[in-house]
Amino acid sequence: MGPVLTTSVLAYLPSPDRGVWHLGPVPLRAYALFIIAGIVVAIWWGEKRLVARGGPAGTVVDVAVWAVPFGLIGGRLYHLATDWRTYFGPGGDPVDALKIWEGGLGIWGAIALGAVGAWIGCRRRRIPLPLFADAVAPGIIVAQAIGRLGNYFNQELYGGPTTLPWGLEIYERVDPATGASDPLGGVAVDTANPIAIVHPTFLYELLWNLAVAALIVWADRRFRLGRGRVFALYVAGYTLGRFFIELMRTDPATRVFGDIRINVVVSAVLFLAAVAYVALVRGPRETVPPEAFVLAGVEPPGEPDPSDESDPSETVDAGERKTDDSPDRAP
Repeated sequence: MGPVLTTSVLAYLPSPDRGVWHLGPVPLRAYALFIIAGIVVAIWWGEKRLVARGGPAGTVVDVAVWAVPFGLIGGRLYHLATDWRTYFGPGGDPVDALKIWEGGLGIWGAIALGAVGAWIGCRRRRIPLPLFADAVAPGIIVAQAIGRLGNYFNQELYGGPTTLPWGLEIYERVDPATGASDPLGGVAVDTANPIAIVHPTFLYELLWNLAVAALIVWADRRFRLGRGRVFALYVAGYTLGRFFIELMRTDPATRVFGDIRINVVVSAVLFLAAVAYVALVRGPRETVPPEAFVLAGVEPPGEPDPSDESDPSETVDAGERKTDDSPDRAP
């Protein structure tokens, strides 16, 4: 390890000694818990934003019933397509492809297939999909930030070696029962002597995501964005940061065009497409059709309350009543 590392190691960021805890036979995985927490935050914030944009309460929860499962499946499929050798190549175990709780969700696949689920849910609730997308965009990227904490507990998705004060300590983890190496489910054996000090790229992305969330909320309020432009701005902001952060990562990845990580290429393409969308699409914010409120079991805004049984025709302006009555009192 060397004396330089051991004398300066206190300046670095420690990793958790494990990412899994057991309640009897039940494993509690940090990665899964943070994914769930991110989904809850995205739904809660998206619901508040959709109601503020004129939508009926409960819509985001109903649409999420379709969007979340589709998104999880899409995220896993993208991960398997771009890292298939890990599961189906030499030494791989195809059964591990089903172990989504151990990590491995590609955001591009999650957004793509999640959008299909959202489209189904929005059609059922008669909500314009761009309106829904704009409402949930900030919550989605905050959910991504929360999910990156799961990568922290898994000791994954980090960058190359560094001597910066915020370098991340990586520990050797083993199965306590067998002593065999187990980076995901094991426990650190010696936290005083990390096996590497690396760039915490998960932390860089987490902070970038929170900054993008703040940016799109500000832009939405300042320019009253609609027609899916809030969502497109989220895509542009996220992919801009992901492009550079991806270049720093050292974990195995599918390479294209020689030796370029595939997510670098995808980030560049999506960034250009999102910027073009923001620049070209115009128009005011969408309005929610009345049938959306009927399906939600609430009255559309501006409609009279049916519980009010008073006859509007009985309400007469005082000045008009005086004028109407004056001939009857004339001598």
